[in-house]
Amino acid sequence: MGLANDLEIVFHRDLTRLVQQLQAFPDDGSLWRRAGTVNPAGNLVLHLEGNLREFIGRQLGGVEYQRDRPAEFATTGLPIAGLVERIEYVRSLVSATLLKLSPGDFEAVYPEDVLGMPLSTQAFLIHLHGHLNYHLGQLDYLRRLAGGR
Repeated sequence: MGLANDLEIVFHRDLTRLVQQLQAFPDDGSLWRRAGTVNPAGNLVLHLEGNLREFIGRQLGGVEYQRDRPAEFATTGLPIAGLVERIEYVRSLVSATLLKLSPGDFEAVYPEDVLGMPLSTQAFLIHLHGHLNYHLGQLDYLRRLAGGR
């Protein structure tokens, strides 16, 4: 199958899980409650959107995007349906971008030194998948605290 297909499968699966988590929150307001945490669930979703649009969509896919990381953590009140739309777009963007990468693209050094050391694109994509899952776990916990199904 190849690395591009394998990564596309796990990113697609976990972005689908993110949509399912969003849809399981009891209401729009519950996404923005802090529940004793610094970042409400809605901000974690915006952060994942910005992270993947920047590091996969723009850096690897060449899709124009201007990330506003502070806004990812400052914006509030967006409805569940709007966040679902945004993540569905990201899911298609990530899939399309990953599937167009060649084996040489994966071996090349990632275009930006994000973590303070040069990494291959393959290694950085593995990091991004771990980051997605870290926040997906937080969202699951916050959904349960909010009384979501």
